[in-house]
Amino acid sequence: MTPLQARQAQLELAAMVSTQNEVCDVRLIAGVDISAPDTEGFARAAVVVLSYPELKTAEAKIIEQRVTFPYIPGLLSFREAPLILAACEELDSEPDLILIDGQGIAHPRRLGLASHLGLLWDKPTIGCAKSRLCGEHQLVPQEPGSYAELVDKDEVVGAVLRTRRGVNPIYVSIGHKVDLQAAIAWVLRCCSGFRIPEPTRLAHLAAGKQPKAIVA
Repeated sequence: MTPLQARQAQLELAAMVSTQNEVCDVRLIAGVDISAPDTEGFARAAVVVLSYPELKTAEAKIIEQRVTFPYIPGLLSFREAPLILAACEELDSEPDLILIDGQGIAHPRRLGLASHLGLLWDKPTIGCAKSRLCGEHQLVPQEPGSYAELVDKDEVVGAVLRTRRGVNPIYVSIGHKVDLQAAIAWVLRCCSGFRIPEPTRLAHLAAGKQPKAIVA
């Protein structure tokens, strides 16, 4: 697939994203993340499944493969999704909700990694990014739980959420089958004293070659 074809595919897929909340009866929450490729082009994708509400590790899978799609801003899902999907295919459990270290609809074409994966899995997904890809927002109060709307082209595409006092906020957006208020609430429920929610925090550590950190 060429970059032009990928962009066109994003526009078509974005129209299929559901912004209606379908999250219910959550017992297992997964977090996924992927490392940057090494000098030989190999990256590590990790998925960590936690029990809810205990937020204890129930299962984790890590896979290392060579990335095949070039690095192009705005098209990272075509580069990262194959590895993440390969890791998730190894799971024995089936998560009810998936938090992804990346953007959902807070994307120039409204199809970041969280939305792309949500459509492929047909499951509720939430984007929890550490940096902004698009949009503007007002200042976020220091009180944990406070947020400001992230607006791009007069459309609310996410929330800039304060999860801890004195640290930078995170960027929460709809992935698929969830609305923004539910996404914010679930991210806050999954925070355990850290800036980022526990599922993606542990997936980040696992993808960064710290598998011992995911043990409950």
